Amino acid sequence: MAEPRAGQDSDRDLDGHVAPDLGGHQPPKHPTDEELADILRPELEAAEAELTGEPKDERPKSTDKDFFQALGGWGALLDIGLPWIAFLIVYGVTDHDLKLALIVAIACGAAVAVLRLIRRQPLRNVLGGFVGVLISAWVANRSGNAEDVYLPGLLTNVGYGLLYLITVLIRWPLFGVLYGLITQTGTAWRRDPAMLRGFSRATWVFVALFAIRLIVQVPLYLAGSLNALGIAKVGLGLPFYALALWLAYAVLRGSLPADKWDEARDHITHLLGGGKKK
Repeated sequence: MAEPRAGQDSDRDLDGHVAPDLGGHQPPKHPTDEELADILRPELEAAEAELTGEPKDERPKSTDKDFFQALGGWGALLDIGLPWIAFLIVYGVTDHDLKLALIVAIACGAAVAVLRLIRRQPLRNVLGGFVGVLISAWVANRSGNAEDVYLPGLLTNVGYGLLYLITVLIRWPLFGVLYGLITQTGTAWRRDPAMLRGFSRATWVFVALFAIRLIVQVPLYLAGSLNALGIAKVGLGLPFYALALWLAYAVLRGSLPADKWDEARDHITHLLGGGKKK
């Protein structure tokens, strides 16, 4: 009977099984069923999502801080208010030089816009404020009255105040309508009492914002009290808007169950941040 050849069959037993190599070498180890399942799990989940049409949402949950950052943060308030502060200061220190004050206000708005462009930051607040400054400057320059620089703002507050008020009274609060549009859920929010109540309350906050601005500023405008009107414009612009925004935010959050609030905040934050809902 032939002897087994060295290095080939000497490691097999009488039944033909491979015996362990006493020299320290082990035969190749095959993965267990559990290990195979772990390896293939990502591919299986991806295939399941593709078949069901429900891809996994990898977008992280938003936070309250993300919500305010999406609105522009405190920098947005500076974008809107800086030209008006500059106008008031220059008009006061130059012995009521209206044209120079208007030029400085426009230049401040333009400078902020250029800075945002250089830093590749959102321009929506800058552009809105800059257009408002241009319109106000044109009106004041045409009339020759410095207080008329605030007239477009007063008319804007009247228009927005009426719009917000009417939408609440007819039970179609503007915040709810906007929410349905940006989340592509239509009018589903109106069939939810908590959502309807929350959006109505938040909209009422901004009705109050515009009403208070008008109650304070209109008498000052009619009396020609430019300095007081300028201070009221600044005070009821940046700080008051921030307060109203915080109140509307708190009212909406307090009116909704936790799960619905998280969903609403995620939708709005992601959209304002420039993303698209998946």
